[in-house]
Amino acid sequence: MTSSSLSLPDADRIRRAPKVLLHDHLDGGVRPGTVVDLARESGYSALPETDPVRLGDWFRQSADSGSLERYLETFSHTVGVMQTRSALVRVAAECAEDLAADGVVYAEIRYAPEQHLEAGLSLEQVIEAVNEGFRLGERRAHEDGNRIRVGALLTAMRHAARSQEIAELANRYRDLGVVGFDIAGAEAGFPPTRHLDAFEYLKRENNHFTIHAGEAFGLPSIWQALQWCGADRLGHGVRIIDDIHVADDGSVKLGRLASYVRDKRVPLEMCPTSNLQTGAAASYAEHPIGLLRRLHFRVTINTDNRLMSGTSMSHECERLVEAFGYTLDDLQWFTVNAMKSAFIPFDERLAMINDVIKPGYSELKAEWLFRQTVPTPPVARESGPGEG
Repeated sequence: MTSSSLSLPDADRIRRAPKVLLHDHLDGGVRPGTVVDLARESGYSALPETDPVRLGDWFRQSADSGSLERYLETFSHTVGVMQTRSALVRVAAECAEDLAADGVVYAEIRYAPEQHLEAGLSLEQVIEAVNEGFRLGERRAHEDGNRIRVGALLTAMRHAARSQEIAELANRYRDLGVVGFDIAGAEAGFPPTRHLDAFEYLKRENNHFTIHAGEAFGLPSIWQALQWCGADRLGHGVRIIDDIHVADDGSVKLGRLASYVRDKRVPLEMCPTSNLQTGAAASYAEHPIGLLRRLHFRVTINTDNRLMSGTSMSHECERLVEAFGYTLDDLQWFTVNAMKSAFIPFDERLAMINDVIKPGYSELKAEWLFRQTVPTPPVARESGPGEG
């Protein structure tokens, strides 16, 4: 461990650190100004505010309710203005640009194509518009001196009945910008096993999928996602903490499911700020990510919904640095975890780790080292009376 490993990174170094994002919703990260513009262009009149600053505040305050169901209600407005090809291209491009400016070098962004059909688009047209937007955003980011690669995750809504259709589209577009599949929406009453046909299909096609599980619902949701459905990753998975017992003396005992998750290196897509809003955790300092990191679960840091949570990857990292004293070594550990768990080919993941992530963190540590070792230039002393 180096001396730089023991220092807490400041906001600037956190922003410049290479970051990997696996759990972020396209309709949860729209710029407030873009929501206002798109509402005006489309004639959408249901916005609670038309000033971008006040609208952004409204989203955050409405989402900060402690209820997952109420949190999800805020999406009616962002989805409401994302119903045309041009709107989808714009939102996807700005998503890539915003993430790249925040130091994200690889992201998997999820959205539900079935929610963007009200103006007559087909599912295929929705997917192709979002993919076009991501490519445009990648190019714009590169022109601004930032690098990012974005893959799409096609999401099916767990309360609906189109998961097989969306899974087939995820497979059809898997070499055209789509990297995997997901189900999302309220967990209670809508177990992942309702979509077992879609998951079985994806497994037969050797395709990847993640499942929202263990956020608002407990261990049964996680167990079903893994043992019945065969999820590659868990969206949130924060309730795995319910299967871990910490004794008064600090000793820890893992239950069978928690042991399985850790032993199998199941990636946990944790979203600290979002979890605080939905009541899955009481504070950053009490968030299970601290214990799970100490126990060497494969934990990753994510944003979930940047608009509703008023967050970014840098913000999430800053809060965890404050809560747990994480160093650059810790942030690199989380980032490598995420890159290992991404849904792109192994050789590409390895190249990102060895050629982008590790060199980026090494450079930040070197900056700290030289700031500590380069002597401060002497300050010139003014001449006193009779001197000179």
